[in-house]
Amino acid sequence: MTRVLIVDDSPTETHVLRTMLEKYGYQVSVAVNGEEGMRMAKELAPDVILMDIVMPGVNGFQATRKLSKDPATSAIPIVMISTKDQDTDRIWAMRQGAKDYITKPVTEEELLAKIKSALAG
Repeated sequence: MTRVLIVDDSPTETHVLRTMLEKYGYQVSVAVNGEEGMRMAKELAPDVILMDIVMPGVNGFQATRKLSKDPATSAIPIVMISTKDQDTDRIWAMRQGAKDYITKPVTEEELLAKIKSALAG
């Protein structure tokens, strides 16, 4: 069973993503901010992380940068999911260590394809 960690401060977004993923047999955990996401990534060692960008405290860019530089979590692929749809946001996300980028609202097909791609390397 593929383990997914969703890091997003929006209860609505996490519910939508969790519902989509659990329907396909993914095991889903949720962190409500970047700090909790970094801690849970180390504790749970998920197969993939879905990371929002705009969150209070440690934002998604900062959390992604820290996770991708930490030897304990650097092998976990991170897919950024955000309402930010500018090319500069995508480029910056990749520079921080993200494997892919999805713009909200997310479609089920795109979400599953991006996770599969991230897991494939």
